[in-house]
Amino acid sequence: MAAAPPQSPHPVTPRLPAGSTFDQELCELVLDTAPRLFAVVQVWGEGPPDVDGWVAAWGVADHSGRTHVMSVDGQARMTLTSPDRALRHFTGRPGITARLVWLAQPSAAAMDQAGAA
Repeated sequence: MAAAPPQSPHPVTPRLPAGSTFDQELCELVLDTAPRLFAVVQVWGEGPPDVDGWVAAWGVADHSGRTHVMSVDGQARMTLTSPDRALRHFTGRPGITARLVWLAQPSAAAMDQAGAA
C-alpha cells in the first residue's frame, strides 16, 4: 500500500495576473458583456410645429435580448423578451406613438469611478 503524499503546511494560492494587463482584461470583459441602455420615448402629434415627445421609460437589454423596463414615474416595471415589446405598453392612446432611443454602445471602462466619469 502506497503512502499518501504529505500535505504542505503552506498551501499554494494561485496568483492572478498583476498590474494593468489584468485590469485591461477585466475592462474588456465588462465591455463585451455590458447590457444596452435605451429610453422609450412617447411622441404626440403628426409633425412640426405640433409634435412633442418625452421619455416615458428606461430599459436595459442583455446579450440574449432579455429586457427590463421601468417607467419614469416608477409605477410600471416589466421584464420582456425584447426591447421592441416595450413599445406596445407605451402606445395605444390616440395620437401617441412610442420609439426606442438607444444610448451609444459603451466604448470605455475603468477600474475606478473617477476614471469612468
